[in-house]
Amino acid sequence: MELTSTSPYGLATLWNQGDLVIKSVAIILLLMSIVTWWLIVTRAWRLLRLRRAARAANAFWHTRSFEEGLRALQVRGAPPPALNPFLQLALEGHAAVAHHEANSKELHGQLSLAEWVTEALRGSIDDSSERLRSGLSVLASIGSTAPFVGLLGTVWGIYHALLGIGVAQQASIDQVAGPVGEALIMTAFGLAVAIPAVLGYNALSRANRALGSQLRRFARQLSGYFLTGDSLDATREGRVAGASHGGTLHAVGRTGPAGRKDKDSPSAFAAAEG
Repeated sequence: MELTSTSPYGLATLWNQGDLVIKSVAIILLLMSIVTWWLIVTRAWRLLRLRRAARAANAFWHTRSFEEGLRALQVRGAPPPALNPFLQLALEGHAAVAHHEANSKELHGQLSLAEWVTEALRGSIDDSSERLRSGLSVLASIGSTAPFVGLLGTVWGIYHALLGIGVAQQASIDQVAGPVGEALIMTAFGLAVAIPAVLGYNALSRANRALGSQLRRFARQLSGYFLTGDSLDATREGRVAGASHGGTLHAVGRTGPAGRKDKDSPSAFAAAEG
C-alpha cells in the first residue's frame, strides 16, 4: 500500500494530525538540514578555490621579483585578495619589514626584525585559520544535537500512542499507527540531518588541517626570504633576488658585520612553530 497524501498513514496525514510539538520538531530539523547543506556546499567551494591558491604559492618562488610573485598568487579561480591567505601572508610579511625599518626608533623597534616578522606572519595565519573554521562549530552542534531533537519527536509520538491506547482502552493498530509513524519519522529525520553534518565536519576539518600545514610552510619560506634574502629596497625595485640561482626568488643570506650572518637571520618562525 502506498503512503500517498490521501492515505490515512501518509506524510501529509501525519503532519495534519501532529500537534505543535511534532510540527516544531519537524521545522527545526528541516532548518538544521538546510543550514548543514549550505555550509557543506559553500565551505567545499571555498576550499576548492583555496587549493588553487596553494598551488599558486608554489609558483610564487619561481618568479623574478616580489611584485611578480604577488601577481602569481592572484591566479584565476583563487579567492579574492582579501580572502586569499597566501597573498595576505606575503603582504603582511612585506608590510612588517617595511614598518620595522621605517619606525626603528619606536618602542617596537627594540624588537628584532625576526621577532617582528614572525609575529606578523603568525597573526596572519591565526586570522586565516579563524576564517577557515567559521561554520564548523555550527556543523558540530547540528551533528551532535539533531539525533536528540529527532528523539524528542520520537518520545512525543510514543506518548501520543500510549494516550490513544489509554483512551480507547484497547491496543488496536488504528489508534497507535499514526503516533508511532510520527515517532519513526522524527527518528529517521534526526539521523538524516545529523549524519551529513558529522561527515561534512570531519571532511572539512581534515581539509582545513592540510591547508593550514601549507600556510605554515609558506610562512616559514617567507620568513626566511624576508630575513635572509634580498633587502626590502631590492624587492621594491623589482630586482631579481638570487640571480645566481636561475633568476628566481631565493634566500641569499643577509650577513651582519664582518661577514657573519645575523643571529636573528635564520627563520624564527620555524622555531616559534616548533
